[in-house]
Amino acid sequence: MRLFGLTGGIASGKSAVAARFRERGVPIIDADQLARAVVAPGTPGLASVVEAFGADVLDADGALDRKRLASRVFAEPPARGRLNAIVHPLIAAATAEATARLEAAGAPLACYEAALLVENGVADAFRPLIVVSLPHELQLERAMARDGATETEVQARLDAQAPLQVKLDAADLVIDNSSTREALCAAADATLDQVLTMLGMSPDQHPRPGLRS
Repeated sequence: MRLFGLTGGIASGKSAVAARFRERGVPIIDADQLARAVVAPGTPGLASVVEAFGADVLDADGALDRKRLASRVFAEPPARGRLNAIVHPLIAAATAEATARLEAAGAPLACYEAALLVENGVADAFRPLIVVSLPHELQLERAMARDGATETEVQARLDAQAPLQVKLDAADLVIDNSSTREALCAAADATLDQVLTMLGMSPDQHPRPGLRS
């Protein structure tokens, strides 16, 4: 099975692109979903996070309060490093398990969607790599509106990721998300067709909605 990559910064629109790929029948391995699963209540991952950061990172139901933890780790690089050391190996193992399940089911390809794919140094394992891009000011505006966050909070999260140019330098294909949702959808379709061609597959194997016979 072939795995290709999809990444982008906060509020870049990569999840919307992944959703379009999913509409076309491409399985998505979502690193953010895996990150939530490995620290779900009752998991060894959550126990390790509590041991490292204290019980005050839990909400009233005993689940991880991701917003409270994020406010700490994005403001303190050493704390972010401790968290990454806990969760990244767990996410890698969960990714391998998800890949194995798809392979066993006979899937010919899948998309790995991850915000930190370039930062973690694994871009070459997911070629072609797609980067979703948009101007910095628009990214700030969309992230603030989506998350109800301040500009300072969003900027701290952006500073924890690689600069956009670093991601673009690693990309095989780039999707510009500075326009409308309709334009993003069209760009996602065109890019997926390119990916399939690059992998020696026909775009007809994953037709666009409305074009299926």
